[in-house]
Amino acid sequence: MRIERHHAAIRIAAVTALAFTAAGCRNDMQNQPKYIPLRPSEFFLDQRSARPLPEGSVARGHLRENTIFETGRGPDGQFVGAFPIPVTKELLQRGRERYNIYCSTCHDQLGNGLGMIVRRGYRRPPSFHIARLKTVPNGHIYDVITTGFGAMPDYAAQITPADRWAIVAYVRALQRSQSATAQDVPPEQMQKLRQPAQGEPQ
Repeated sequence: MRIERHHAAIRIAAVTALAFTAAGCRNDMQNQPKYIPLRPSEFFLDQRSARPLPEGSVARGHLRENTIFETGRGPDGQFVGAFPIPVTKELLQRGRERYNIYCSTCHDQLGNGLGMIVRRGYRRPPSFHIARLKTVPNGHIYDVITTGFGAMPDYAAQITPADRWAIVAYVRALQRSQSATAQDVPPEQMQKLRQPAQGEPQ
């Protein structure tokens, strides 16, 4: 009996040891041949494991098929006058938000070119309300946001194409607002304007 128990104990110990040994042997994805980012490689002549992208590669979702939307220029290379997207109330609200974040520091909130940075010494940009900028094509304003102009840097990295068009639409709204007359006010809104404010004498 003692011999059988001794053999049984040896078998249990052997099986246990084999189980622990097998658990330590892993041949899954963590053992695959791979390079950690920026690790050197002896396989390539330049010793870089991270390979340069093939010429002409385009990131998924970044293929610029709509030239007018992406550049503000038509097939003839000229700036477009029309908007490539519908101008809606939501677009103008988005444009106002983006304009106040990125543009008002120089151009101020009315577009007069007297933003806080200008008041502290930065070169003053032209007012949006001069005749020249009222008549430039919409694509020109879009291009200035994209590529910069004069002392103004480009904002291509900060502002997406859709938001650039939203800002262009809002700039047009600013221009319209600063030269509007009573004839531009819809009749129903004019009626509200003519009503005395609460608390004022009739």
